[in-house]
Amino acid sequence: MTDPLMPASVAFREDGTPYSVLHDDIYHSAAGALAQARHVFLEGNALPRRWRDARTFTVLETGFGMGINFLTTWSAWRDDPQRCETLHFVSLEKYPMTRADLERAFDAVIDDPALAQRAHDLAHVWPALTPGTHAIAFEHDRVRLTLIFADAVTALPALDMRADAFYLDGFSPAKNPELWSPALIAALTRMANEGATLATYTSAGAVRRALIAAGFDARRAPGFGWKREMLVGRFVGAPTVMHDQNN
Repeated sequence: MTDPLMPASVAFREDGTPYSVLHDDIYHSAAGALAQARHVFLEGNALPRRWRDARTFTVLETGFGMGINFLTTWSAWRDDPQRCETLHFVSLEKYPMTRADLERAFDAVIDDPALAQRAHDLAHVWPALTPGTHAIAFEHDRVRLTLIFADAVTALPALDMRADAFYLDGFSPAKNPELWSPALIAALTRMANEGATLATYTSAGAVRRALIAAGFDARRAPGFGWKREMLVGRFVGAPTVMHDQNN
């Protein structure tokens, strides 16, 4: 029997920043949600360059949150004249926002008219908050969003798919440790296409070591906003040797 789905418990700070009451953490950097998504996840995965000349490019995200990563990726695809034929974005979310909270969060952080229109389009087709897989299509089926409302701990290892890029975007490892476990990270290797990349805002040593053990050449890169560092990596197919076990 499927466990009932619990919607996100969202509060909003005075500046409009959405905040998870359950995880005691913000949904995006106070330095800017859109800029964070572009720096960490697009640039961290070398997009849009990597999807050029591809028929289909697939992104797997470990936490949908308020959907800013999806919206910025969709916009980058839309603005790229050399874009892939089809963009498939697969995202897991254990505690999805209600449509009302999603719209309020969009109003608080999106000031670009084109992106605001895409946010409106997403909110318009936001699925009922029921457990399971919800398939949504945009751009005449060339942008496909697959939302999986489920616990990533059980849903991720069961996924039957291949990914070209991973957006590791749960709440911080200190606030949401189960989403950063070595077992969950190891599950990514089964889905990684050759040369698949990853990016995440965290630079935690435990996460980096788990990624390397799983076969990613994870390394630190300049972070966004107040974060000095983040992690990026590429799947190399076999664990690499760690030289700095204390980091």
